[in-house]
Amino acid sequence: MSETPRHRPVRVAVIGAGPAGVYAADILAKAQKKSDIEFSIDLFDRYPAPFGLIRYGVAPDHPRIKGIVKALHKVLDRGDIRLLGNVDIGADITAEDLRRHYDAVIYATGAIRDADLNIPGIELEGSFGAADFVSWYDGHPDYPRDWPLEAEQVAVIGNGNVALDVARVLSKHADDLLTTEIPDNVYARLKSSPATDVHVFGRRGPAQVKFTPLELRELSHSRDVDIVLYEEDFEFDEASDEAVKSNNQVKTMVNTLTNWLVEQEEREAQASRRFHLHFMHQPVEILEGSDDGKPTGRVAGVRFERMELDGTGNVRGTGEFLDYPCQAVYRAVGYFGSEISGVPFDHSKGVVKNEAGRVLTDDGEHIPGTYATGWIKRGPVGLIGHTKGDALETIGCLLEDVHHLPEAAEPAEDAVIALLESRGVEYTTWEGWLALDEHEVNLGSAHDLPAGAVLPEGAVRERVKVVPREEMVRISRALERAELSS
Repeated sequence: MSETPRHRPVRVAVIGAGPAGVYAADILAKAQKKSDIEFSIDLFDRYPAPFGLIRYGVAPDHPRIKGIVKALHKVLDRGDIRLLGNVDIGADITAEDLRRHYDAVIYATGAIRDADLNIPGIELEGSFGAADFVSWYDGHPDYPRDWPLEAEQVAVIGNGNVALDVARVLSKHADDLLTTEIPDNVYARLKSSPATDVHVFGRRGPAQVKFTPLELRELSHSRDVDIVLYEEDFEFDEASDEAVKSNNQVKTMVNTLTNWLVEQEEREAQASRRFHLHFMHQPVEILEGSDDGKPTGRVAGVRFERMELDGTGNVRGTGEFLDYPCQAVYRAVGYFGSEISGVPFDHSKGVVKNEAGRVLTDDGEHIPGTYATGWIKRGPVGLIGHTKGDALETIGCLLEDVHHLPEAAEPAEDAVIALLESRGVEYTTWEGWLALDEHEVNLGSAHDLPAGAVLPEGAVRERVKVVPREEMVRISRALERAELSS
C-alpha cells in the first residue's frame, strides 16, 4: 500500500452533515494546523440542508439545543470544508465512487429508524414509531405532510428524551409552538388534535429514567397542561439510593419528580390537558378495539405488567397486569441505524462494523481508508455533546493511518462535481444553505399566520421551515442558476 503523496492534500469525504459529521470534519480541518499534512474535506448529506439530527430530530421548542446549530454554522462558514447536500450515498454516488475520489471516507450517517418493540398488537392502526412522528413534526422532506392525530388518550412507551419530546408536543397547545420553526401543516394538524391525556410509561423507577433534567423541567413550562404522577410508582431500591447520592443529575431529577408529587397533592387540577408520568410499567400487548364484537384493527389500549426493582436498579415482573385505554401508541424505545450499501453492517446492533472507528470487514480486518463516527459507529446512545469525543477517537485513528492510506484514483476536487453533474444530481452547497436559511427566517417575519393561529403578545415566529425537498433545492440553487444565466 503506497503512501499518500505529499504533492496534493489528502482528500477526505465525510458522509453525513449532522453533528457527528461536522464535528469530525472540524477536528480533521484543525488537525492540519498541527502537522505538515494538508486535508481537503467534502461533507456530504442526503438532504438539501445541513445539521441532520438538529434540524430533523430535535423538538422545535428546544431553543438551547437548537443553539448547537450556531456552533455548527460557524464551522461550515469558515470555508475550509465543502458542503455537498442533496446527495444520496448508495443511489446518487456509491461507496465505490467515494473510494475512487477520496483517500479516506468517514461515515457519519447516524440512526434515524425506530428500534423494534416486539409485542403483540404493535402492527395495529394507531401504533406509531416515535422517530417517524418526530420527522413529521420537524418537517422532514421525505415524510408525508399529514399525520393522523385522532386520539384523545395517547400512550408513549419509553423513558428517554425522545419519549418526553413526543409526549410534550402531543400535549402542548399548538399556538404555543408558533414561535418556533414549526411548519404550517404541522401547526394546523396539532391545532385540530383532540388529545386531552398523554401518558408516558417507563419500565423502571424514577431513579433510572434516561431523560435529562432539562427535558424534565421543560414539562412544567407547558401552558394549561397538568403533570400527573402516581405515588405507587415511586419505588427506590439500594441501587436507586446510591445513584441519588453519587449522581447529581439523578438527584436533580428525583427531587424534581418528588416535589411535583407533593405539590400535586396540595393543588387542584384545572388544566384542560394532562401529562401523565408512569414508572414500573412494562408493555406486554397493544390491545385491539372491537365494534359489535368484531375486531377493528385499531388500537384501543395497552396492557402492562407491573414491575418491581430487584435491588440492583433493574426490574422484575410481579405478575400483576394493568390495562390502560388509549387510541394511539408511540414507541420511543430507541433508534436503529440503516445499512449503507457497500459498507459492512452489523444488523443485530444497527451499526457499521468497526473498531474505534476503523471500519472492519466481516473477517475483522480494517478496510483501509474507511471510518465511522457517531451513532452509526457506536449506536444511538449518549447526548449530542458526546458525539464530539467520539469524533476525536475516529479522527485519531485516521491520523495514525494517514501515511498508509490508499491513493484515490481521481482525487481532483472538481472530479466529484463533474461526476454528480454527469448524473444529473442537483447538489446543494453552503451558499445554497445560506440562501435557504435567509428565506426561512424571512418567512417567519413576513408570513401570514395560519388560519386560527394566535401568537402570544409580543412574540414573533423565528422562521417557517420549508418542507418539500424540491422547494428546498430550488431555493438553494437559485443563486447558482442566476450566476449561470448572467
